[in-house]
Amino acid sequence: MNDLFTLVYAELRRIAGRQLRAERSGHTLCTTALVHEAWVELAKLDRIRWQSRSHFLALAAQAMRRVLIDYAVARRSEKRGGGRAPEPLANDAFITVTERPDDFIALDEALQRLAALNERHARIVECRFYGGMSIEETADALDISPATVKREWALARAWLNRELGV
Repeated sequence: MNDLFTLVYAELRRIAGRQLRAERSGHTLCTTALVHEAWVELAKLDRIRWQSRSHFLALAAQAMRRVLIDYAVARRSEKRGGGRAPEPLANDAFITVTERPDDFIALDEALQRLAALNERHARIVECRFYGGMSIEETADALDISPATVKREWALARAWLNRELGV
């Protein structure tokens, strides 16, 4: 597992950096911390057989999502949202844990409802939104065609935007 970490560390940092890019200066959750927290989550999956690099990165995106949600929940207990309306989930948007952890938690709750309706749509959102994976990488990770990813990514975004009231 440590050899795998060495091979994908740069990619995990890229994903984590993308997640945290819009953070305020002095934020307590940095790129390295997010990567390492996600790695701890992945290390708990000792029965998983990594099928490919994309499969691993998809699972890493899920782990980062869990870490960010835990962080947002902790932040929410410290500070409540500022009453601003949530912004739409854009094609290339990446949510971050900012001054508005309630938005992040609302997205996670909506994503859980989406998973109950359509698990694959939820996995596509995790790969694209949380993992920053391309259409092709997502298709490879989920073993579906890029055209299917494009189509279902659009559907999932529309559903989530409706659920979030944006």
